[in-house]
Amino acid sequence: MSETVTQPSTDVSAEALLDNLTDPQREAVTHADGPLLLLAGAGSGKTRVITRRAAYLAATVTQPWHVLAITFTTKAASEMAERIAQIDADARRDMMVCTFHSLCARLLRIHHEAADLPPNFTIVDQADRREIAKQAIERAELNTQNFRPAAVEGRISRAKNAMQTPEDFEADAIEFYDRTIARLYRIYEDILRENAGLDFDDLLMRTAFLLRDSDDVRAKLNDRYRYVLIDEYQDTNAAQYRIARLLTQSHDNLMVTGDPDQSIYSWRGADIRNILDFEDDYPSAKVIRLEQNYRSTKRILSAASEVIASNIERKEKRLWTENAEGERVCVITCESANDEAKVIAADIRTRIDAGKAPADIAVFYRINALSRTVEETLFRSGIGYRIARGTAFYARKEIKDILAYLRVMVNPADAVCLERIINTPTRGIGKTTINKLKAFAESSGCPLFDAVMRAAECDLGKRAQSSLATFAELLRNLESLVEGAAREALEKVLSLTGLLAQLKQREEAEPEPLANAQELINAAADYDRGNPEGTLLDWLSFTSLLGDEDRVEGADGAVTLMTLHAAKGLEFPVVYIVGLEEGLLPMVRRSEDYDESEEERRLFFVGMTRAKERLTLTHALWRSLHGVGTRTIRSPFLDELPPSEVEWVRSGGSDAGRQRGPATGRLPDDIEFWEVGTLVRHGSRGLGKITNLRRGHARTHVHVLFEDGSDQSYALEFADLERVDYDDIG
Repeated sequence: MSETVTQPSTDVSAEALLDNLTDPQREAVTHADGPLLLLAGAGSGKTRVITRRAAYLAATVTQPWHVLAITFTTKAASEMAERIAQIDADARRDMMVCTFHSLCARLLRIHHEAADLPPNFTIVDQADRREIAKQAIERAELNTQNFRPAAVEGRISRAKNAMQTPEDFEADAIEFYDRTIARLYRIYEDILRENAGLDFDDLLMRTAFLLRDSDDVRAKLNDRYRYVLIDEYQDTNAAQYRIARLLTQSHDNLMVTGDPDQSIYSWRGADIRNILDFEDDYPSAKVIRLEQNYRSTKRILSAASEVIASNIERKEKRLWTENAEGERVCVITCESANDEAKVIAADIRTRIDAGKAPADIAVFYRINALSRTVEETLFRSGIGYRIARGTAFYARKEIKDILAYLRVMVNPADAVCLERIINTPTRGIGKTTINKLKAFAESSGCPLFDAVMRAAECDLGKRAQSSLATFAELLRNLESLVEGAAREALEKVLSLTGLLAQLKQREEAEPEPLANAQELINAAADYDRGNPEGTLLDWLSFTSLLGDEDRVEGADGAVTLMTLHAAKGLEFPVVYIVGLEEGLLPMVRRSEDYDESEEERRLFFVGMTRAKERLTLTHALWRSLHGVGTRTIRSPFLDELPPSEVEWVRSGGSDAGRQRGPATGRLPDDIEFWEVGTLVRHGSRGLGKITNLRRGHARTHVHVLFEDGSDQSYALEFADLERVDYDDIG
């Protein structure tokens, strides 16, 4: 049910919200009731459309509090909220702009009884999830060498993303390994319940179940959020899909924005079918395409469009731009990984000397291992760089120690955090004492926190009893801070626990931990200013929901190095993509897995479309990975580049060293006889058999299993392959 408001809810002119919009953008902004699919190509201004539409709805057809805008990262949500505030500050104050996870955390807190949850549940971060997985393995008396915590935690995460409960998972488990994972999943859930904790995936799954099972909650939320806008819909998983459907069940006022060509997260549960099947789910949906790119040059855009056209699982779009034609995309063939790094460093030095700012330059790679030679060469060349990875701020030891105290304050059942702080700073409570406390808690049927408070009943020595009594008194003194503001609680914890004194004592040798603690205080103060009604529990939820994507910041005058996955959502004038080789990009694990191959192509497309002015692609003829030097085969994606938009160069850069790329390709004359099982001969690899053949929009791809056991893929138009009749063998 949607509400029509005859008077605008704000003073902002509806006409002003349509200024400087293209016709498709205007059409999307003014769409009122009913489902809307906005297919937004790379660099097409989709955030502008979403923010304008949110403000337009509040100004014309509804009240701000009936508008819900959802995106995937806290950084993106903050940017969206700031843009809406610039348009209409009053509307922004009443409008819900958030991430999926923060929305779910909020709903589960408000409706905790209906969700069968304690009101003070804490959100378990990635490191603690792995620790809980390890505890589950130990409880099951299994070997962590055979069942690695990271693998177990990842398998449970995938199950939750697919909305599989332990019972569902167990019902589907056939093989021994899966049956064992099902058992560990149950134990993992038991430990979470004992700790009154939810992991990230629980936030989504439990909210989806809440909306499914509670008619009252679902009706209230459908009435509250009468217009729902979801960004990056191609990245939604099964739980997020269900939440979107259930939140809009009574009115279908759902706008989803995304681009199937940029769906690169299937490994963490994203399902591209959610956006591809949107029109099947909503037959009355209006579909609008944003095809004008405002970021890249014509040549970069043409090259990227030609590559992605080879995918079949996509929605057709024709990206175009009014930007300059620009330089050709440069493909450099290098002798080795070291040669590749030297070529890139030299080119970067030339551009910096010509006046290009280092912060305008980025180097992308498929896996982190490829960054080492580039790092070393940039360092030797005196070129400053930063790597968009490393220990995230909230994962640093000193930050986790501080936050663990705060988490125990708001949720005494959090035994994982309690174990972390019980002897931090050192207070004479060793492993033996902790194990005795655990045994006492188990035999008494009480949480570990209660065992600490009842330590006098345990069989412990005088020193341990004294240390535990002091620790218990500290926890009691901290209890009064739970309902207060985040900064006050944080400063008191640092002072009363001795953590601040410890950090100051180590400052001369290790200045960074103290600086990090002070930065945490700044973060708490910022939160308090922006959320005057917020509590310590609210701030802890906020910090728990920050992801790696939210921490990629400016390059501060240095060249940026990052993975292709981390590059999504960013842009740089000058971009290098290294390692364009079979097995690296694409990094397909099974030759028959075309879904995986298409996602790898989408990942390459995302990297290409981050470049605004100059795009350089490199591959090495030899590369050492895992300590083994190997002759490589260049990526088939390079064969999909349009020859007219590409300059092919052999490292060395002289005219004599230039090489031609693939000529304009053509299929074999006898293509009608090529199929799975066809025998083929390669110029250097010899005899092989086609294991898969797939015709894309622009290229025909084949996978060939050769007699030597190697498995290779080719764009058939450019492959050195000829069909062989069985009768000709002998």
